[in-house]
Amino acid sequence: MTRLSHLTSRNFLIALHDLLATTAALFAAFYLRFEGGEDFFERLPLLFQILPYFLAFSVVVFFVLNLTTTKWRFISLPDALNIIRAATVLTVALLVLDYIFVAPNVRGAFFLGKVTIVLYWFLEIAFLSALRMAYRYFRYTRVRRHAKGNDAAPTLLIGRAADAEVLLRGIESGAIKHIWPVGVLSPSMADRGQFIRNLPVLGGIDDVEDVIADFAKRNKAIARLIMTPSAFEPEAHPESILMRARKLGVIVNRMPSLESGDTPRLTAVAVEDLLLRPSETIDYGRLEALIRGKAVIVTGGGGSIGAEICERVVAFGAARLLIVENSEPALYAITEALAARGAAAEIEGRIADIRDRERIMRLMAEFRPDIVFHAAALKHVPILERDWSEGVKTNIFGSINVADAAVAAGAGAMVMISTDKAIEPVSMLGLTKRFAEMYCQALDHELAAGSGGAKPPMRLISVRFGNVLASNGSVVPKFKAQIEAGGPVTVTHPDMVRYFMTIREACDLVITAATHALGTHCPDVSVYVLNMGQPVKIVDLAERMIRLSGLQPGYDIDIVFTGMRPGERLHEILFASEEPTREIGVPGIMAAQPNEPPMQTLRKWIAALEQAIARDDRATIRTILKDAVPEFGSTAA
Repeated sequence: MTRLSHLTSRNFLIALHDLLATTAALFAAFYLRFEGGEDFFERLPLLFQILPYFLAFSVVVFFVLNLTTTKWRFISLPDALNIIRAATVLTVALLVLDYIFVAPNVRGAFFLGKVTIVLYWFLEIAFLSALRMAYRYFRYTRVRRHAKGNDAAPTLLIGRAADAEVLLRGIESGAIKHIWPVGVLSPSMADRGQFIRNLPVLGGIDDVEDVIADFAKRNKAIARLIMTPSAFEPEAHPESILMRARKLGVIVNRMPSLESGDTPRLTAVAVEDLLLRPSETIDYGRLEALIRGKAVIVTGGGGSIGAEICERVVAFGAARLLIVENSEPALYAITEALAARGAAAEIEGRIADIRDRERIMRLMAEFRPDIVFHAAALKHVPILERDWSEGVKTNIFGSINVADAAVAAGAGAMVMISTDKAIEPVSMLGLTKRFAEMYCQALDHELAAGSGGAKPPMRLISVRFGNVLASNGSVVPKFKAQIEAGGPVTVTHPDMVRYFMTIREACDLVITAATHALGTHCPDVSVYVLNMGQPVKIVDLAERMIRLSGLQPGYDIDIVFTGMRPGERLHEILFASEEPTREIGVPGIMAAQPNEPPMQTLRKWIAALEQAIARDDRATIRTILKDAVPEFGSTAA
């Protein structure tokens, strides 16, 4: 649809206002130049002849420069620049009209003159801006009056000026309610003593007690602190802020970064916020270009990773989404959550087990996806060490079923969620995931070879990453529950180290990897590894969480070491010693080039595995997997 088809009666009123403003500016400039004397009245008839043509031209200029379609409530610097551009274009038009058409052809002398035209430029800007600014100020004061109502909590903002300004705009627009900011505490020395949207920067973060005490003396007790993204940077000491707020009895909220497309809303501060390394910069336009208008399937869509991928593909504009999940409660939860968001995508949830080859084939053939995200898996390391045949059935044969079904359904890409435990695996989780990776690699290579050097009809890739914060079964929710129960907090080993990242960042990077795979620059890359940053010592994590709860490790809450569990190693690794790596030019992602057995060999192993699984012959299963992944157990720590 064209822009013209979206015009409303309000846009026509704006256009009328701008025409009246332009008329007034022209006549005012004319009057000021010729001072209402005889010369003024002598020139008026020609001015009236020119006016209709000039106004018709101005309507076009205002529409092209978006003055007609800009909401006055949100008038800002870009809109002011558009007003200046419009006034300049119209002034140049008057100059051309006077000097090229009227002077030589009608009067034989200049009609308006340079002084009149310069006066017009200033008056046009003033007349176009005045009512807009007045309306903007009226809405601004009204919103502030509502925000300062009886239920608004006096609030201190914590963070740099740029972050505080975003939050203040959210309050002024009405997106954030029930708080009334009274000041800013900034970690930046350059912000001290300054004003941000008429709000003073009262000091640094270390001044929080003094500022709160000062407001309490004036009977304006601070009820809330809001931490902006810059307040979570290491130099801002976010733990100190939280512990001080806890002692002072002040509520603490956080404002999420708006880079990820989140609306300016306040959320509770979680311990995960304090564990984060600086996030990678995500090119959201690139992700939207991949997903918008596409049909997407997510297997395991009710799990932590799968649910987040569902939310992201809906946010990036997928036309249709099919969620495949074998847990009825999990499927219900994710479909209800997406429905509550009012997503535009057509969302469907289906109960299915990826082990059921015929059902997966049928579902994909009916849905005909463009992209398949395969997140369904059994992932709990100690459980799979005990019930490893189940891991083989789900992680290997289930992945084979999904990959084959995606190829048969004509998908453009399949992305398998893998794990850093697949690198020189020491557990059945890592071993089964590495085998699934090899199958996807071989199938991807087979499709590429069959395309005869042209772009392959489909890409199959695997994306490895480590632990995600607050996912099902991760240590953070486990430690939270243990602290709330009064302890003890259980850690397997004092030297246990793991990589962590947020679910949101991991899923965005997974989709980013898919955009790279579908490009033409690296068709040979099929295994991607996410940059997990610096590893975290688990015992340090436990101590930190205890302190953030206002307790002391070893005094209020004990930490107990329970010993390493089957299949675990002390230090996770991101690349195998015999696995070449390469940069792909995408922040946060690298490519791995692991061993790639031919499909013919893999099919022999798969056939042998099927027979061993049918007999529940664990010794044979282990032998086959050891042959397929010879590095199995090589780095057991």
